[in-house]
Amino acid sequence: MEIILKQDVKHVGSKDDLVKVKNGFGSNYLLPKGFAILATESAKKQLDETKKQRAHKEEKIRVAAEGQAKWFEDKVIQVATKAGENGKIFGSVTPIQLAEAIKKMGMEIDRKSILMDDDHVKALGTYTAKIKLYKDVVVPLNFEVVSE
Repeated sequence: MEIILKQDVKHVGSKDDLVKVKNGFGSNYLLPKGFAILATESAKKQLDETKKQRAHKEEKIRVAAEGQAKWFEDKVIQVATKAGENGKIFGSVTPIQLAEAIKKMGMEIDRKSILMDDDHVKALGTYTAKIKLYKDVVVPLNFEVVSE
């Protein structure tokens, strides 16, 4: 039996996948629960159109993310924090503080998209983090922790 999945189903496939399953599994579990629809000719055509539109939208988003990535080239973000005399800071620098520092420079980034190499930045100095702008668009972010 050929079906089109309406949502991700573990060990079967992802949303909008066209998969073959055994008749009993499809008609007794997937179809009644609303996890899938029967793969008729019209449903297949609709699926193709949906995938085409989604690919077009994703390409627009990817181009926008690559444009944002160019903004981060050769930029060093400064994060000011309180520090002791020996260069050790009070607390640690978090992605929230990085997102706020980036916002002050004119670019808004979600803090959840900032991936820090060092989980706990606890000293003054220069560090590198990564920003995931889209699925495969990841840019390095150089930031410097300075004393207030």
